[in-house]
Amino acid sequence: MSDQIRRNMPLFPIGIVKQLTELSARQIRYYEEHELVHPVRTNGNQRLFSFNDIDRLLEIKSLIEQGINISGIKKILELNEKANEMVELAQGKPAEISDKELRKHLKNELIMAGRNGKASIIQGQLSRFFH
Repeated sequence: MSDQIRRNMPLFPIGIVKQLTELSARQIRYYEEHELVHPVRTNGNQRLFSFNDIDRLLEIKSLIEQGINISGIKKILELNEKANEMVELAQGKPAEISDKELRKHLKNELIMAGRNGKASIIQGQLSRFFH
């Protein structure tokens, strides 16, 4: 099992996360409401957090302590994600594209198919939809 899979594995309930991050449950839920963290929900609707979620919460806490507001934090995290994608591309690693982004791109490709001599369909990405 790779380190990245382990780091994304949802393991920690909110009580443990509170102890690890020294944030209140309300703060953690607030950051979830603002889509800064994305814990997994169990069948009983309990939040489970991964190591990456905890790292993200600690990063948010540090930024808040520096006086940055939520919208600023969202921008910083967004820019960090884009920078990481660019680094992966520069290193020759393919960037992950979500199904939603892929569908949007495919829709645009199909709309523009045949116009201005453009070919359509993203090579290799359609295999996700056909099993």
